[in-house]
Amino acid sequence: MATYVNTFFEERVQNLFALAELLEKAFSTAGLDYAVAGGLATYLYVEEREPDAGRLTRDIDIVVRRKDLPAIARAVEPFGLEYRHVAGVDMLIQHGQSARRAVHMIFSGEKVMEQYPEETPAMLPPQMLHGIRLVPVAALVRMKLSSFRLKDQMHLKDLDDAGVITPELVAELGPAHRERLEQVRASL
Repeated sequence: MATYVNTFFEERVQNLFALAELLEKAFSTAGLDYAVAGGLATYLYVEEREPDAGRLTRDIDIVVRRKDLPAIARAVEPFGLEYRHVAGVDMLIQHGQSARRAVHMIFSGEKVMEQYPEETPAMLPPQMLHGIRLVPVAALVRMKLSSFRLKDQMHLKDLDDAGVITPELVAELGPAHRERLEQVRASL
């Protein structure tokens, strides 16, 4: 019987993990805090509970402190990454790569967009999965409920379907976020 492998998918996963490993080396060498958020964090939390159920992402989002930005820019250079501020977004780009595959920085304690109902959570001790520092699940869920774009709603559905969003986590949400979660549960 023939075995089929999706080499495109496997290559994308390897590239994301290689970039995450590069980040870990750069940040740990410099003694800087960060945590992976967004689609990659969602993917890893879902895969931990429900293998083969995660949706792959193109980029990596990290939460950092704004005051660390100059140190971050210096720390990543020896690892082949370059700091750029493009179209209002602070990012780290591998030499020769597109901004679509970049590391996008989100600042703790700040709203990503003014209309978001709450700020990005403060830097908390990260959850480690596969050698990657992730924002804690509760913070990730609040971030997804704040941005609430269609892809965030899909990530919330994936987290919920995999059992990552527990009743205890829901009990800690404010009324606006609880309402948004119920909307996701009812519509997707």
